[in-house]
Amino acid sequence: MFELCLNLRIDQQAAVEAALDDVGALSITLLDADADTSNEQAILEPAVGETPLWPMIALVALFEADVDRAGLVHVLGELVPDITPEQIGFREVEEQDWTRAWMDRFQPMRFGERVWIYPWNIEPPSDGDAVVVRLDPGLAFGTGTHPTTALCLEWLDGADLAGRDVIDYGCGSGVLAIAAALLGARRVVAVDNDPQALSATLDNAARNGVDARIAVAAPGDEDTAPADVLVANILAGPLHELAGLFAARVKPGGGLALSGILVGQDAELCTRYAEWFDDLVVTQREDWVRITARRSAR
Repeated sequence: MFELCLNLRIDQQAAVEAALDDVGALSITLLDADADTSNEQAILEPAVGETPLWPMIALVALFEADVDRAGLVHVLGELVPDITPEQIGFREVEEQDWTRAWMDRFQPMRFGERVWIYPWNIEPPSDGDAVVVRLDPGLAFGTGTHPTTALCLEWLDGADLAGRDVIDYGCGSGVLAIAAALLGARRVVAVDNDPQALSATLDNAARNGVDARIAVAAPGDEDTAPADVLVANILAGPLHELAGLFAARVKPGGGLALSGILVGQDAELCTRYAEWFDDLVVTQREDWVRITARRSAR
């Protein structure tokens, strides 16, 4: 395999990315072209539906070894006439089983008293009290290794979910939705704006034998009936915007858990959610926090 590397302006990105995809790119990664310079630019948290990009982008595309490099350069020249050979680079990449390499590093983890996350290729020991989520995250976020996911799993472990309806907003790999179902939830609606995440959630739900109790949907297409519990592990900006929607989706007295929140972002969110929720509690792990609350009757 080899990588094609080049720097682009933001207005060139869409056309170049689409063309490289059409000619067989296995993956395309976008990076900050200024990341290693003194004028490195931070990425601000995007609004819902927006993609964060830099003014100058370092694009890295992965190709099979037999792809014609001269043909790639020709395609780029047609798309971006002002591009120069000095902007285009190639780098050999050693082939390996990337999935296997990742799985070799992913080991079983416990959250709370009962919940365990196991990679699908490791058989868990027999333990009648353990709630084991067998996971193949694929390309969707959410293995339990990130502090925000861990905070949500620990909260779910301590919640009474038996016979309850749950919403997992921003489901990623489905780890929270599956944990909720295994902890006794009657029905779980898993919502994500990434079709790949919805596919991963369905696959992982089937692997855990709970696919009959988990429904997936894109935002706006989900069942609007209020649930007993809503958990959302996304980002502070979207959580702020979605507060009114979440209030409408949680039954009076129902539970709420929010994460994806950096330390320092919690105060404003607590003020925002206090309009509809009581008993707000902030729990911190590393640089991240979780906010839990109970839906008021207001």
